[in-house]
Amino acid sequence: MALKARALYDFNSENPGEVSVRENEILTLYGEKDIEGWLEGVNSKGERGLFPASYVEILRNDAASTVNNNSCIDNLSKPSAPAFATFSQPLQQPQHHSYQQPSQGSDDDWDDDWDDSSTVADEPGTIGGRYHDYEGNGPSTYRVTTSSVSRGNAQQAKSSATVSRNLNRFSTFVKSGGEAFVLGEASGFVKDGDKICVVMGTYGPEWQENPYPFTCAIDDPTKQTKFKGMKSYISYKLTPTHTQNQVNRRYKHFDWLYARLVEKFPVISVPHIPEKQATGRFEEDFISKRRKGLIWWMNHMTSHPVLARCDVFQHFLTCNSADEKAWKQGKRKAEKDEMVGANFFLTISPPPAPLDFQEVESKIDGFKTFTKRMDDSTLQLNATVNEFARKQISGFKKEYQKVGMSFKVLSQAFEMDQQVYSVGLNQAISFTGDTFEAIGEYFAEQPSKDLDPIMDLLGLYQGHLANYPDIIHVQKGALTKVKESQKHVEEGKMDRAQAEGINDRCNIISCATLAEIQHFHQIRVRDFKAQMQHYLQQQITFFQKITGKLEEALQKYDNA
Repeated sequence: MALKARALYDFNSENPGEVSVRENEILTLYGEKDIEGWLEGVNSKGERGLFPASYVEILRNDAASTVNNNSCIDNLSKPSAPAFATFSQPLQQPQHHSYQQPSQGSDDDWDDDWDDSSTVADEPGTIGGRYHDYEGNGPSTYRVTTSSVSRGNAQQAKSSATVSRNLNRFSTFVKSGGEAFVLGEASGFVKDGDKICVVMGTYGPEWQENPYPFTCAIDDPTKQTKFKGMKSYISYKLTPTHTQNQVNRRYKHFDWLYARLVEKFPVISVPHIPEKQATGRFEEDFISKRRKGLIWWMNHMTSHPVLARCDVFQHFLTCNSADEKAWKQGKRKAEKDEMVGANFFLTISPPPAPLDFQEVESKIDGFKTFTKRMDDSTLQLNATVNEFARKQISGFKKEYQKVGMSFKVLSQAFEMDQQVYSVGLNQAISFTGDTFEAIGEYFAEQPSKDLDPIMDLLGLYQGHLANYPDIIHVQKGALTKVKESQKHVEEGKMDRAQAEGINDRCNIISCATLAEIQHFHQIRVRDFKAQMQHYLQQQITFFQKITGKLEEALQKYDNA
């Protein structure tokens, strides 16, 4: 029998995924357990969605069959609808961006050697290549909290209820931990090595530079087998410059790392890894294309001042491929990392001077417009370049070969004359035909040298651009809480000290967001400058090659 509930109060849906209910309305529930204070069900109109759990009472036994008869009797003693801000706050959930999610399909056997059933004990300290050992960071740990209760100010904690929570508990602002942090609910132990510094640069907040920059090469992948050849997979050889030790990684390792990074860094754009493919995984073209995508991905990872230094990435790069115990220890440590979601913001150390929130909002709005325009233009350019490459590979090649064949047919016709003075001309025309056929081959080969790299770059940046709506949403949500707290201070509903705490925490999120935006622009200028230079250099070489071939054909007529 379907689980039923009766609405105690009216609820008007305001966000996607919610459904409106009316007092005394009988609802059908999909489950009795609430999700962060929300239940999912169907109202009397057949509309499915979410509604607050405290707005309904679950009907048991025969209550569902009798409630309709009593629905016309007003319960005068019934209390008014509770403010949603008073709902119990669930345990902090890890964030899940709407980014490309790791899958566990047939590409690689995810479970073998990846279970957590090993009895290897977790050990404290750094993991992998001990990257932090030469960062100069000590092992000191200190507790950081944003909770007003920890300051012993009960009245201040009580007034926090006046800053309402988002009704949509599935929004990025909530799931990322941004709301919990801004409202003062984050608490955790931060090691010196985990601190992330934002400094004030020429153009605004920036991530502090990595004092130990490095790169990582990805060599030609090889096909490996296990279980006596029953299982095949592709192995990539990674060689970081800061260790010079080669490690082997499979695609599933990249997939796992990506998931950890997305979970840990809510306001950092983690580059997308190349997509999985179930069929044709061992074809040469696919392997080559994926390797190029991973090279771009690795380049952006090692270039990022924060991502390059994080423990899980260093573990991925430096842990010996044959040391299963060390790998599993690092894997567990990353999966049990407490500095994720709301607690991630505790690790950020902002510049001393606070930001002007009006200026911040203006910059964020400008960047939002920029990303929309850039996304549209990259989609258009990618489609144009893809079509241009297709024409070169098939259309141009075919047309040039068609012209070349026509010249050769003409020379064959001239050969029927058999006059001695015509031989030179016949040979020259035939060579011209061969030249045009060769030029057709040049066109077919060229896209892999200049257009494919552009499409690879555009694909990587389309992934970045897909990340930013969520990042902007977190920052916008924080600014909204600041405005709300300022309004409550003016109305006397909130202590100024508490509002200043919200301001400080919003300042941290704003600094991190602007620092990430600044980094994006810096690598964008670097990447597109280098790629456009490469494209034009390749085009010059390409047409010089064609010119040389045409000049050679022209010289044949001098002796004709």
